[in-house]
Amino acid sequence: MSIRQSLVLRRCGVVWALVALAWAGAAPAQERAAPAMPAPAMPAPALAEPAAMAQAAGARALTLAQVLAAARDSSAVLQARAALSAAQADIKSADHAPLPVFTGKSSSMDLQHGLGGGSLLGQKRIDKSLELDWTWERGNKRALRTEAAQRSADAAQSDVHEVQTQQLQAALGAYFELLAAQERLRETQAIEHSAQELARLAERRLQAGDLAAQDVQRTRIEAERAHTDTQAATLAHEQAAVALVQIIGRNAGLGAGAALSASASDWPAAPATADTALPPALRADLDALVEERSDVRAALARARAAQSALALANAQRKSDWTLGASYDHWPGTSNRLVELRIQMPLQWGYHYEGEIGRAQAMEEQAQELLDDTRRQARLDLQNLQQTALRAAQRVASFERGILPRAREVAQSAEFAYAKGALSLTDLLDARRTLRATLLDAVTAHADYAKALGAWQLRVQPQALLGPRP
Repeated sequence: MSIRQSLVLRRCGVVWALVALAWAGAAPAQERAAPAMPAPAMPAPALAEPAAMAQAAGARALTLAQVLAAARDSSAVLQARAALSAAQADIKSADHAPLPVFTGKSSSMDLQHGLGGGSLLGQKRIDKSLELDWTWERGNKRALRTEAAQRSADAAQSDVHEVQTQQLQAALGAYFELLAAQERLRETQAIEHSAQELARLAERRLQAGDLAAQDVQRTRIEAERAHTDTQAATLAHEQAAVALVQIIGRNAGLGAGAALSASASDWPAAPATADTALPPALRADLDALVEERSDVRAALARARAAQSALALANAQRKSDWTLGASYDHWPGTSNRLVELRIQMPLQWGYHYEGEIGRAQAMEEQAQELLDDTRRQARLDLQNLQQTALRAAQRVASFERGILPRAREVAQSAEFAYAKGALSLTDLLDARRTLRATLLDAVTAHADYAKALGAWQLRVQPQALLGPRP
C-alpha cells in the first residue's frame, strides 16, 4: 500500500468517525425535541422534567388545582363577597316596621302668675305629658321592601359566582400559558443544544478538510439563532410567571418576583381523532345552560327586584297612618289625662307619579338588561364550545398526523446527511420544519387546554373544582 493510499484511508476513517459521532448525537436531540404532552404519540423528552429543573433552580412548582384554589379567593372575589354582605345587611334594614317615637314634654307654664308652690313634678302648675307615636305602614310596603332587598341580595350572590368564574378562567389561562412557555423553553433549549452539537461537528469536519468553511459559518449562524430563541423563550416564561402571580400571588403566598413552574401532568388528554364530532366533554344543550349561568341568574334577580320596587312605588299611593297617645298630668285639673290622635297625609295634587315613573323606567331597564344578558350568554357559550371544538381538532391533527410526519422527515434527513446523501441546506430545512412543528404543537395543546378549561368552568365546574362544599 502506497503512502497516498494510506493517507486517503486514514482521512476516510476520520470522516466516518465524525459522521458516526454526529448520528449518535442527533438521535438524542430529536428525542429531546419532543413536547411533554400526555398523548401516546408524543414520547417523553430525554432532558430533565420541567418541574425537576425548576426545583433545582429554586422555583416553586404549582399544580392546576393549587392555582384554581387560590383564584377562588382572589381580591376581586373578596370584593364581590363584601358587596354581598352589604346586600344581605340591606335585608335586615328593610324587614322591620317603623320605630315608635317616644316624647316627653312640659307645657302650659304660666309665667305671668307663676308656677305655684310645691314640688316640681307633683304640685307646680305645669302640664306634663308622655307621648308615644307609631306609623302604621299600609299597602304591604314592608313585605315589598324586604322582597326587593332579598332579590338584590340574590343578585349579589350570583355576582360572587360570576366574578369567581371569571377569576378561575383567568387563572386557568395564565397557568396554561406558563406551562406552554415552560415547554417552549425546554424545546428551544433542546434545539439550541442540537444546533451547537452540529456546529461543533462542522468545526471538526472543517479541520479534517471534509467540509467547506461556508457550511461551517451556516451551522454557527443556526447555533446563534437557536441561542437567541432560547433567550426569547426564557423571557416569555418569566412574563408568564408574572402574569400568573398577578392573579393568585397573594392567596398562594407568592411574591412579585416569584419563580414558578407548572406541572406537565396537568395537560388535558387530547381527543383521539380530528373528526367533526364533539368530544364528550363538549357536548351540552346550550338552551338549558343559559339559564344556569351566574350572570343570567344575577340579571334575573335584578329584574325581579325592580318589579318589587315598582310594586313598592305603587303602594305609596296608600298613605301610612301615624297613631299616637299621650298621658298628661295637670295639677289643679287632673292627674290623669289621656290624649289619642291619628295623622294621615292628604294626597292632594300629587300621587307619587315621580316615584312610580322612575320605578317603571328602572323595571324596563332591568328587563332589557336581562334579555341582553341572555343573548350574550348564549353567544358566549357558543363561542366557548366552538373554540374548544376547533382546538381539539387542531391538537388531534398535530398529535396523530403532523408531528409524527415531521419527526419522520427529520430523522430521515439526519440519516441521509450522515450517509452523505443529503446536503447541509436540506438538513437545516428539515430541522427548522421540525422545530416550527414542535412549537406549533405546544401552542395547539395550550389553546386546547385553555379552551376546554374555560368551557368546563362555565358548564361543568365540578370537573375541575370538585363538588361545591
